[in-house]
Amino acid sequence: MALSTDGTRKIFTAKDLLQAKKRNDLLKIAEDKGHHLKKQRRNLRYEDELYLLQAQMVNLQQWIAKHKMRVAILFEGRDAAGKGGSIKRFAEHLNPRSMRVVALTKPTDMESGQWYFRRYVKVLPNPGEMVFYDRSWYNRAVVEPVMGFCDRRQHERFMVQVPEFEHMLYEDGICIIKFWFSISREEQERRFASRLQNPLKVWKYSPVDRKGQELWDRYSFYKEQMFSRTHTPFCPWTIVRANDKRTARLESMRYVLSLFNYTGKTRAKCSLAPDPNIVVRYFRDIDQSDL
Repeated sequence: MALSTDGTRKIFTAKDLLQAKKRNDLLKIAEDKGHHLKKQRRNLRYEDELYLLQAQMVNLQQWIAKHKMRVAILFEGRDAAGKGGSIKRFAEHLNPRSMRVVALTKPTDMESGQWYFRRYVKVLPNPGEMVFYDRSWYNRAVVEPVMGFCDRRQHERFMVQVPEFEHMLYEDGICIIKFWFSISREEQERRFASRLQNPLKVWKYSPVDRKGQELWDRYSFYKEQMFSRTHTPFCPWTIVRANDKRTARLESMRYVLSLFNYTGKTRAKCSLAPDPNIVVRYFRDIDQSDL
């Protein structure tokens, strides 16, 4: 096997690179040399599938814009569950003129004195628009009571009002898709450690994240309360088993695409049927990763 100038091993020679026309040609050359590159093959399969699904998301967006639909997709889950990474893949190639990502910071003093839902009403989708929420009004269902950011009375009022609020949106024609990305405690801890070692992601780690591990069972209690009281026929919860980030991204995208009969759907070159072992409609006895 040839060595590079720094002494590391090279799989491909200059001749190999000149002969290869496609990535699959390189994989075949590597196999002929006894290198199976399983990880690289998995990466390529993921990238190929993601490309095809993102192309379908572009078709869906154009159809939504044409028919003046309003679509809100909520991404909820524990810290480090993969919400932001999934939103990034959903929105990566969409037209920014008819798509927004909403990630609100903590309420201002003025907002704290207003009706809780008011600041979310201001960022609801306009006709022909898709809006992706990196956390949503459901902060008050789980994060706020766990961390002491709201009192018991405020939490109870929210739990009573949110089904009515969502029913009004539903009756007004807004399509709401609610995702909960479910990860295990061990996987969350591993991702936190990874963030601290990555200078590009260290900003994501906060004192709230540290408390999340300590208060795991308390999060579980409020999460189950949220599911049981806000899972409705008109606005159900969909759980995504997200210990594998890449699988969660692909399957949640597949799920959204499966909900709409948009133009070009029947000509898709990839499966649009989500894996029922990964994407599951909530019910009380469901096997969740983050209990």
